Amino acid sequence: MNFELNILGCGSAKPTTRHQPTSQILNVRGKFFMIDCGEGVQAQMQRMGLSMMSVGHIFISHNHGDHVFGLPGLIGTMDLLGRTAELHIHGPQQVGELLEFLAHTYYSDIQFKVLFHPVDTRKHALVYEDRSITVHSIPLQHRLPTCGYLFREKPNLPHIRREMIDAFGIPVSQINNIKAGASWTAEDGTVIPHERLTTPATPSRSYAYCSDTVYLPELKDIVGGVDLLYHEATYFHERVLRAGQTMHTTAVQAATLARDAGVKKLCIGHFSASIKDENSLLGEAQSIFPNTVLANEGLVISI
Repeated sequence: MNFELNILGCGSAKPTTRHQPTSQILNVRGKFFMIDCGEGVQAQMQRMGLSMMSVGHIFISHNHGDHVFGLPGLIGTMDLLGRTAELHIHGPQQVGELLEFLAHTYYSDIQFKVLFHPVDTRKHALVYEDRSITVHSIPLQHRLPTCGYLFREKPNLPHIRREMIDAFGIPVSQINNIKAGASWTAEDGTVIPHERLTTPATPSRSYAYCSDTVYLPELKDIVGGVDLLYHEATYFHERVLRAGQTMHTTAVQAATLARDAGVKKLCIGHFSASIKDENSLLGEAQSIFPNTVLANEGLVISI
């Protein structure tokens, strides 16, 4: 089942011809979650073959324009396409104020509900849950109230062994019970334990998104062991003072967090417009954490 990250944009605030503002789509078993919504998301989704109508939840990190200016157009286009399903938007309270303005100014007659769910950026807390996934906020530090998001699959059920179904004539109606832990009693009264009937479940997958923020070593306790960490890497480390002043992170700092947190893979993005060669930025990160990749528009990472 799918668990893949689609990079729509990975630039920072100043526009360039090389990168789009920040936005991503996480595909979790066919459910599409948008993370941040910078300008140009509609065109990027069309280029990548992603349906705007399939997005049910949008998670916004903070109310800076390069993370939210795509919302007005996206909501308007959803209405033009005839959307009727609710759209849920999660983020800091300032995002709710933006949505209220848009509703009164442009969207008084749209045909679907836009529901805002405020997120306390100071807390690591559950902000969304369904049958297959949980989403928790990650407290970050930036010039506005800001949070990241941690997506975790819920534990999967074990796999039932096909040969056991055939050998003991197990009916389809009992397969889910056995996956959930039940044993099976054969016709001769022999009890076949659950462990013999199944193989271990596929490990659950996880993704953590951290943009924009200063370097926070304590995040290692929240994102520890995730399969994929996306972390901003706005500057080369030679500009670490500038990073601190603007409340951003260097590539070396992002890689240090990934190493200390024991994550499996790091993707860096939110590149400063001043950086002309991201490969040099990648080299800095890989010197600390080798399993690092560069974000880029159109990149798809399967987890």
